[in-house]
Amino acid sequence: MAAQAPAATGLAIETHELRKEFGRIVAVDALTMTVPRGEVFGFLGPNGAGKTTSVKLLLGLSAPTSGSASVLGAPLGDVAARRRIGYLPELFRYQGWMTAREVLGLHCELARLPKSDWAREIDDALDLVGLTDRAGDRTATFSKGMQQRPGLGVALLGRPELVVLDEPTSALDPVGRQDVRHILAALRDRGTAVFLNSHLLTEVERVCDRVAIVDRGRVVAQLTMSELTRERGVSVRVTGLADAADGIDGRFGRVSVEVEWLHAEGIAEAAVPGLVAALVALGGEIHAVVPTRQTLEQRFMSLLGVAQDPEDGEEPPGSPGSAGSPGSAGAAGGARP
Repeated sequence: MAAQAPAATGLAIETHELRKEFGRIVAVDALTMTVPRGEVFGFLGPNGAGKTTSVKLLLGLSAPTSGSASVLGAPLGDVAARRRIGYLPELFRYQGWMTAREVLGLHCELARLPKSDWAREIDDALDLVGLTDRAGDRTATFSKGMQQRPGLGVALLGRPELVVLDEPTSALDPVGRQDVRHILAALRDRGTAVFLNSHLLTEVERVCDRVAIVDRGRVVAQLTMSELTRERGVSVRVTGLADAADGIDGRFGRVSVEVEWLHAEGIAEAAVPGLVAALVALGGEIHAVVPTRQTLEQRFMSLLGVAQDPEDGEEPPGSPGSAGSPGSAGAAGGARP
């Protein structure tokens, strides 16, 4: 729930060595991060990493054991700052006899928005979350995914400066997830900061500007999305060499060979022609050169030190049915888009 407030510059969230203990259990340990205004910020981590506890600390629903933090330039729990925050919890329930419009009206009153603004606020929220046609329907008649929409509408009342969303797409179908992506883009365009707590890595990769990966209550990485996925490589299908990696040095990144495919990870784009020339000089015949990019899931698993299942994610070039494998559309050579 949020009240109208003037736009501001700087950071939406800043934490330093934030810690929360429950007896002997340390739920959040030295959490340090910054969330810029006007961006969609992904907060990622495995179950038990301290994500939910961190959200409660930021919203003033729980007090830290130690450390410091500010939200919208104010200390944690500041009442005026909390009025400028929209929040959608992961688990919520509205009275089934209330219509979507009544739910939003109730929260306009709880947020102490000027009554003269209620009709406009409600109509805008209904339109933004795609509930205009069902504004008069009782929430008990909504599917689980549809019930997410009035909750999201509540979080957007009053044009908050910061919106905290806890798994907003977990119950939605693909169309609903696309709608949420459009909503997040609209919030970014009007300068609203969005703090997105989610385990759906593909969704985060599509909507976030930057992410923090948290494990055991600590931020292990905070990077822009381009930084997280910038490590690129190349896969070269080469024949005529007993060992394609023999004679290839460290200039071309980390090299491995799989059947007829040589994979070079971390290679600079400018070094790719040199790699191809080196393979040709060794007597190899080049059939395809396929650029690759590290996904958010791969980087996520790497940062957490989790071994990756080769069957997860995209199939590498050279595997049956993959782009660039013999008999596939990408086998004719050239770069895959």
